[in-house]
Amino acid sequence: MKPAYRLQIYGYDDDAESVGSTQRSAAERRFRKALDEALGDEHLVLPMHAAYRRLVSSYGEAPADDVMSDDEQLIFSQWQEAESAALTAALGPNRYLGDAVFEISPAGN
Repeated sequence: MKPAYRLQIYGYDDDAESVGSTQRSAAERRFRKALDEALGDEHLVLPMHAAYRRLVSSYGEAPADDVMSDDEQLIFSQWQEAESAALTAALGPNRYLGDAVFEISPAGN
C-alpha cells in the first residue's frame, strides 16, 4: 500500500561518514510512525500540516492565544504536539541529528 505522504529528513546528512542512510531511514520511520499515531491516521498528516502552515503564515510561530479561533488553536496545538512527539521518537537516542529538518509532501512528489 502506498503511503499517504512522503517524508524526508534533511540537515544532518552533510557528513555521510557519521550518519548513514540506514540511520536516516530509521529516523524517518520513527518520525512517521509517531506522527501518524499522534494525529490518529496517516491520511490526516497532509491536511493537518497544510492547515498548520496556513496558521503559521497568518499568525506567526508563537501567536497569542486570543488571536486564533478555538478551532484554529486546536489545529495549531495538535500539530505542534504531534510534531514534538515525532521529533522525540525520531531523534531521541540520536542527539547528533539535532538540527535535522523533516519535509512532508504529497506521496506523488
